Amino acid sequence: MALSACSSPPAANFLSETLEPVIRPDCLEKPNLTVGFVPVNDCAPFAVALEKGFFYKYGLNVVLSREASWGNSRDGLIFGRLDASPVVSGAVTNARTGAEGARQFPLCAAMTIHRHGNALTMNQGLWNGGVRPWFTYRGDLAAFGQDLRAAWQTMPLESRVWAVVLSSSIYEYFVRYLLAAVGIDPMQNLRLIITPPPQMVSNVRIGSMQAYMVAEPWNTRAISGNEGIGFTFVQGREIWRGHPDRVLAVGEPFIEKYPKTYRSLVKAMIEACRYCGDPANRAEVTALIAQRSFTGASPRLIEPGILGNYNYGGFDAQPRLIDSPDTTLFFDLAEPLGGGANDHSTFLWQSQSLWLMTQAVRWGQIPELPKNAEEIARQAWRTDLYREIAAEMGIACPTEDSKMEPGSAFIDGRPFDPSDPGGYLRGFEIRANAPKIFARV
Repeated sequence: MALSACSSPPAANFLSETLEPVIRPDCLEKPNLTVGFVPVNDCAPFAVALEKGFFYKYGLNVVLSREASWGNSRDGLIFGRLDASPVVSGAVTNARTGAEGARQFPLCAAMTIHRHGNALTMNQGLWNGGVRPWFTYRGDLAAFGQDLRAAWQTMPLESRVWAVVLSSSIYEYFVRYLLAAVGIDPMQNLRLIITPPPQMVSNVRIGSMQAYMVAEPWNTRAISGNEGIGFTFVQGREIWRGHPDRVLAVGEPFIEKYPKTYRSLVKAMIEACRYCGDPANRAEVTALIAQRSFTGASPRLIEPGILGNYNYGGFDAQPRLIDSPDTTLFFDLAEPLGGGANDHSTFLWQSQSLWLMTQAVRWGQIPELPKNAEEIARQAWRTDLYREIAAEMGIACPTEDSKMEPGSAFIDGRPFDPSDPGGYLRGFEIRANAPKIFARV
């Protein structure tokens, strides 16, 4: 009888005529939640879950909290101001390992919010120095490295300032990975700073930094025809095809204390991600997140990242348009990403959490790969819970928690084998604490 009552619809409200609720709020331990979001395209599933009634469907009364930065979004969880929030993908394991001396906290994530949807924007100075969008190099890393070195020759070291949204973000790792792939040590030749997304365009405009990596629409905002202060060099999907971007994070105590509530939250967000990923809904999603309460950005700036009609820009009045359905992946995959049957964007691969840990070691955020790295990945990225929750929704998932990342997925062609993360790390000549070779006198 109790289970039956929990499946009955609540009293009618403004959504009851269009959406059938499946869980009553009084059947959840904590139906009233405060959930964070940051005003970039990533907020689309949160906006959809609220406005289309998916939170309501699963018995939740959610207040969305607009966060000024990704640091705020993470810290809101750690200090208890937020019940759930999207965080940069590396933040979950880095919080557990106390990377960079930060306070340790048991963050967890059971799903991604999206894959891809970000890019590295460069200023006109780098363009004038000869650097062009990555796709024009046709995979030639050496040619790009030569052009970047030539551009930097006329610029003092102190002007080589690039920005990312947060340490432990995939963007930080991508910037470092990219430079190291062309033989430039980012620890010695670049100043990498943390800047909230809304401040990035203005900082390039006033000349305080050369480049930044961020989620859309802040890359599209920079190009000619818009702000006209930069061009897109590379999308994150061109550095690592299939990479996770944001994950839906909570503290581990939240899952333990409110297990029914957590399952409702994940179900609502899965439905919202599926809605965002449907091509038939993308124009509507663009208009929704353009509202002032979400991003406040013009739909023409949001649209390329959501619809995939992506313009890299430039300063020669030449269009550089590429149509790609995998510009941002909210649920369905535009093409196989090596995960086998039933793979989809919201499914977390624990092996990808291991990859993020290798980068934390590579760049000195933690001194060494934890001996229990696989256990940390299992605790942090709750693939087990996601699989159970998705099964209740009739969604099939991959049966494995880890997978090989083929060399073809990475910009430098280097594969990642999760069974040997230590060997993978040692394969990089440029890394923190790498052995130094001194010439004999």
